[in-house]
Amino acid sequence: MFDLIIRNGTVVDGTGVAPFFADVAVKDGRIAAVGPSLGGESGESIDARGLTVTPGFVDLHTHYDGQLTWDSLLEPSSAHGVTTVVAGNCGVGFAPVRPGSQAWLVQLMEGVEDIPGTALHEGIDWSWESFPDYLDSIEPRRWSMDVGVFVPHGPVRGYVMGERGAANENATPQDYAQMAQLVRDAIEAGAFGFSTSRTVGHKAKDGRPVPGTYAAFEELEAIANAVVAGGGGLFEVAPAALEGGDLQPLDELALMAKLSRQSGLTTSYLLLQNRPNPTMWRRQLEETAILNASGAHLIPQVAGRPFGVLVGFASYHPFQRRPSFCSVAAGRSFPELVNELKKPSVRDAILSEPDLPIDPGSPFDAMPELINVSFDHIFALGPDVNYEPAPDQSILSLAIAAGTDVHRIAYDLMLEHDGEAFLLLPFLGYSDGNLDALHQMMTTEGTILGLADGGAHCRMICDASQPTTMLTHWIRDRTRGPKLDLVTAVKRQTSETSTLLGLHDRGIVTVGKRADLNVIDLDALTLHRPRPVDDLPAGGRRILQSATGYVATVVAGAVTRRHGVDTGARPGRLLRAR
Repeated sequence: MFDLIIRNGTVVDGTGVAPFFADVAVKDGRIAAVGPSLGGESGESIDARGLTVTPGFVDLHTHYDGQLTWDSLLEPSSAHGVTTVVAGNCGVGFAPVRPGSQAWLVQLMEGVEDIPGTALHEGIDWSWESFPDYLDSIEPRRWSMDVGVFVPHGPVRGYVMGERGAANENATPQDYAQMAQLVRDAIEAGAFGFSTSRTVGHKAKDGRPVPGTYAAFEELEAIANAVVAGGGGLFEVAPAALEGGDLQPLDELALMAKLSRQSGLTTSYLLLQNRPNPTMWRRQLEETAILNASGAHLIPQVAGRPFGVLVGFASYHPFQRRPSFCSVAAGRSFPELVNELKKPSVRDAILSEPDLPIDPGSPFDAMPELINVSFDHIFALGPDVNYEPAPDQSILSLAIAAGTDVHRIAYDLMLEHDGEAFLLLPFLGYSDGNLDALHQMMTTEGTILGLADGGAHCRMICDASQPTTMLTHWIRDRTRGPKLDLVTAVKRQTSETSTLLGLHDRGIVTVGKRADLNVIDLDALTLHRPRPVDDLPAGGRRILQSATGYVATVVAGAVTRRHGVDTGARPGRLLRAR
């Protein structure tokens, strides 16, 4: 007697082999049989005729550190076939934490990852101090998917060095030793590795770079050795070169390679095309291959979509500091605000005004400055949710064609869909006006797919829907360049990501593996436009993006979503790496 049988599906098993026709049977949370026309009874059956069966997607780059303490559903990721996530990326998180310094960690996360501080303060219960305490605190919880965590550099440095760490002062040998012990304790408790950020774009709400941004090699070396001593894991770096920082990218690669060779750790660094140096990513890939041939183990972590900002009245926009906008927004609900914005007199007043001064206490109050110099690179996302728009569709091009001002075009486009429409500003991964660079990164041997950022930047992006983009745009819909094949698109986000994390019990549809599965109608799979939702604790806003075409998502043998709707099943658990 099986618990579940998925019958008559086309299986793309995650290994890279050609799709095959088979049934998949599940018993006690594991795949019990795979083959055509399986006999036997089952408690539940899913007819997958004409559908595709894949492993559940494994996302190694999320920021659910706070959300997982209050939310069992873990959207947006759970809406896009994801069955395993890892949080604690980019050197930020909520453990370890000294009593009384919780607010400091909140403003660090709020500044770096744009998660509302009010939601974090209200949602997190702070029933821990050490990183092992944090894992113990969340272990009894159950989610719609499995959850693992990296130990992040920022909290570790702050715990040991206090204000010196927050100010990015040089650490002493005594500091190294204390940080190393905390990291070793975290790895022994089950952390999947260590994460750090060196990009100056990652700043706390107080404007200071995340602790560890300028850490000396000796500090990183002590921590890497602690990861090894604790049992090993992934060493993840958000490099200075990510946004075209001052440190030379190839010098930074040499530092990471030295660290990898000396420690023996696999080091994954984030790689995206940036506008200041739009061809450097090629040299980084070439240099990575050379360094790996000399004994390092560097893995560039790349994205399946450009990274940027969704510009809109429900998010950040060019009018957010205009006096008339601030006046009509004060005290009004979003629908009430939109009704005001539709009035010609209000529109004319907002369009005619200069901005108010920047509030230095608001890390994203300067967003209009970025938007105002980027209209040649901003596009209407549109009802078909186009993440690869042509350059002649930019707001600047539309304004020139219409003989009007870019701000008038942007204002009117953002008012569509009752004010919920978004414009796309892709400032990383779109320097050439297409996704050819991302295609080459994804198809280069030795890279890993990541950077979906689930739970992060929740008022400006919804890149957690990247798995759906992989199966729609990249294998079916792309017209402006080469596509990916289905087998590759599935393997990239299942067996490859799970293997890198050391999760050898999942990521493949074969007997004995964990029954994390998706049943997908690829022909009907559709990514819908993002929408604002005020459902975070304390009424905080985030952007969600749904999809249709996921017939079922299965976690540990339990169906967690049917036809895109949450079933309420919560089989997900805390994963400990050891």
